[in-house]
Amino acid sequence: MIKVVRGNPTPEELAAALAVVRARAAAATIVPPGAATRPRDSWSDPSRLATHAVPQPGPTAWARTYWPG
Repeated sequence: MIKVVRGNPTPEELAAALAVVRARAAAATIVPPGAATRPRDSWSDPSRLATHAVPQPGPTAWARTYWPG
C-alpha cells in the first residue's frame, strides 16, 4: 500500500510514481534462466568477526574492555 503523507499529487503524478515502484518490484523478481546464485563470499560473513568468546559480566569485566593502543 502506498500512502501520500505530504503534498497533493495529481492522479497522473501518482500513477507515474506507482508505475516506477511496480516496475522496480517486477525487475527485482526476474531471474535470468540458467543464472546460478553465487555463494556468499567468506569475507562478508559476519560470523567471522566473532572468533573469540565475548567477555561475561563480572567483577573484573571492566578490565577486559580496555584495549591498549
